[in-house]
Amino acid sequence: MKLLIASRNKDKVEEIKENLKGLNLQIVSALDFQDLPDVVEDKDTIKENAIKKALECASFTGLLTIADDTGFFVEQLGGIPGVYAARYAGENCSYSDNRKKMLKAMKRKSNRIAEFRTVVAFASPDGLIGISEGIVHGKVTEKEIGNLGFGYDPIFRADETGKTFGEMTKKEKHKISHRGKAIRKIIPILKRYVTQTSGL
Repeated sequence: MKLLIASRNKDKVEEIKENLKGLNLQIVSALDFQDLPDVVEDKDTIKENAIKKALECASFTGLLTIADDTGFFVEQLGGIPGVYAARYAGENCSYSDNRKKMLKAMKRKSNRIAEFRTVVAFASPDGLIGISEGIVHGKVTEKEIGNLGFGYDPIFRADETGKTFGEMTKKEKHKISHRGKAIRKIIPILKRYVTQTSGL
């Protein structure tokens, strides 16, 4: 049985594959399908975007599919950038552009509470099977700290460790991260579905 990871982000694909080790599945990703169209993430919530990606990719490929979407929510800014985290500084902006804009917006602000949220959706060609969510709480730093990770990682200090994601190794980050939590929650749903459909 095949499972499609609806992403072309190599780091994300490897991270998800690592967590799915031990399952009796052949795991492929969007990187393996040249004709798989990009899904337009035009919904208002990360949950809706994740579901849309999972359903469209499952329908196109005929495979079981998991898809995720992530948002970055800053309390002082009323939840901005939220679902628009990847393009906070504009279309085709870089990770660095987003971080610079965020640090500028948060300059001299005392309330620096923020959180990352990831929703993972699991679907078959027949429809949605399950969803999960992972949240990590933290603060926006006043400057970039660490050069690991990507996106907002160097300016997000996780409450759980007191370190920024930019200071953490992949293993350290995944242990407490929003995406790691969401993936681990979807695995029991995935296992149950595979067991039921394979008749084991």
